[in-house]
Amino acid sequence: MRYERLVIIGAPRSGTNMLRDILAQLPGLATWPCDEINYIWRHGNLRHPSDEIPPDRASPAVQRYIRRQFDWVARRYGADVVVEKTCANSLRVPFVDRVVPEARYLFIRRDGLDAVGSAMDRWTAPLDIPYLARKARFVPRTDLPFHAGRYFWSRLYRFFSREKRLAFWGPQMDDMDALLQRHPLDEVCAIQWQRCVEQARDAFEGMDRARWLEIGYEDFVTRPREELERILDFMGMEVDPTVRATAVSGVKASSVGKGRAALSPEATERLGKLVGPTLDRFGYER
Repeated sequence: MRYERLVIIGAPRSGTNMLRDILAQLPGLATWPCDEINYIWRHGNLRHPSDEIPPDRASPAVQRYIRRQFDWVARRYGADVVVEKTCANSLRVPFVDRVVPEARYLFIRRDGLDAVGSAMDRWTAPLDIPYLARKARFVPRTDLPFHAGRYFWSRLYRFFSREKRLAFWGPQMDDMDALLQRHPLDEVCAIQWQRCVEQARDAFEGMDRARWLEIGYEDFVTRPREELERILDFMGMEVDPTVRATAVSGVKASSVGKGRAALSPEATERLGKLVGPTLDRFGYER
């Protein structure tokens, strides 16, 4: 099948869902009818201890399986471009690129302290059965027992945890268990954001510049029409201006600064010191 693969890379709570949903409204673009497909990306590497999967784990069988899932979306929706978004992929861009070496990438990043304030809510969120059901459709059957066991353990942990948090949430780093033991939850969220954006940017800087485009979340929500036009230029696509305007009509900048505002002054200063070099690298305030 002939179609393009467009992979959105970004840390949790950085606008990846927003960007995917906007693009999927455009003619010829389609995605999976669920939030993320990390279950698909993990197939064949279930026992790997984290989402930091190295490229040599992309065996021919793993590549074939994941590529068939892209093919399914292209056939099901008659897509010219299949758009994929899984936040955990920010920790393993070289692995993803081994699987889909023809893909192009959109790297969206957000102020880390804003992202932390938002991520804290997800670590303590209640069960969302409809959300879970949409994702469960895309769990490989042979992997169901493994994922079900991990999911129910995480929920059980939340019930007994003093912080009322899940056992795990978001991209899983190699040292996640140790970080959760040594750091309070807000610092774990900050380190999670830091690893995602640092490892993604490092991977992209070693890639042909024509294959990836960096987008600032703050820029997109402030100037959505201009930023969408920039993305379409990168993709070499022409879309009717009315269709473009409709796709971004619901975008608002009201979330900018909201995550930071949820943090105490003490937390803002502490987290700013913890991930300060990364905030500096991407032009954000400590």
